[in-house]
Amino acid sequence: MERLFGVVLGLILAVASSAHDSCTCATNKWAVCAQDSPGNCTCRLAGSDHPVDCSTLTSKCFLMKAEMIPLKEKRFWRPPHGLSDSDGIYNPDCEDSGVFKARQCNQSSTCWCVNTAGVRRTEKGDRSLSCSELVRTRWIYIELTHKRSSRAFDVPDVAKALTQLFESRYKLHPKYIAAIKYDPPLIQIRLDQNKKPRWDVDIADVAYYFEKDVNNDSIFHSNSQLTVSVNGDALAIEKLWIYYVDEKPPAFCMKELAAGISAVVTVVVLTVGIGIAVLLILRWLHTRKYKKFESKEMKEIKTPSLELP
Repeated sequence: MERLFGVVLGLILAVASSAHDSCTCATNKWAVCAQDSPGNCTCRLAGSDHPVDCSTLTSKCFLMKAEMIPLKEKRFWRPPHGLSDSDGIYNPDCEDSGVFKARQCNQSSTCWCVNTAGVRRTEKGDRSLSCSELVRTRWIYIELTHKRSSRAFDVPDVAKALTQLFESRYKLHPKYIAAIKYDPPLIQIRLDQNKKPRWDVDIADVAYYFEKDVNNDSIFHSNSQLTVSVNGDALAIEKLWIYYVDEKPPAFCMKELAAGISAVVTVVVLTVGIGIAVLLILRWLHTRKYKKFESKEMKEIKTPSLELP
């Protein structure tokens, strides 16, 4: 009887442990999950009460906010590398929907305006700064280089592999991948998303997840290393650059532009001035040498020749 009771208890503990392990968020390792009822797993962002939809990508604004949470509040999850570096990560203000608020401020009351990707698009000011709208980031240009292999990949194969990667791993519909160009070892990817339906992922979120994967700091709960293969051969990514293009041009202050133009003009004027000075000095030296030579000749002509009787 005691043996039977031990077996039953072991099965119960095994099932409970399995249920606890399965209550995780596949698309967000920073989500805190709990099984509030049998078969119902609820996940929320670390340090906030925002629920997380683990069937799709978490918004970039919520992710950046989670990255700023101290380690002890993340339930011992590994903090991202960006926390110890000044790489542009800040604690953003997010709408309940997960999008960035148009105006962002830090603890020192310095404020700036951002786009839908959370990238600053104005000069920094104080809390009197007004951001009338959240400008949409419509295009994202991704440039990356890969390690040179024994043979170059075919362009269609590279485009197919990357399209499948963005569709399967990041849930991005292929219609938002406007173009993929390949000039070994450089790969250029252009994402175009004029309007985002509620059921589609945002290209800014996709770019952020992809950047984290390339930097070996995956947001996915499995934390699996990103692997890209082209016809069975590994495409090892070395470097990555991401550029954001908004529907409207950035509103940076003309003062900074004027300072840059003034610096360029100063350099040009100094260069021309030095060149003219050098030419004048060379001309003066040449003229001096010519006059000296001419004076010597005149002396020889004026000196009378002595004839012997």
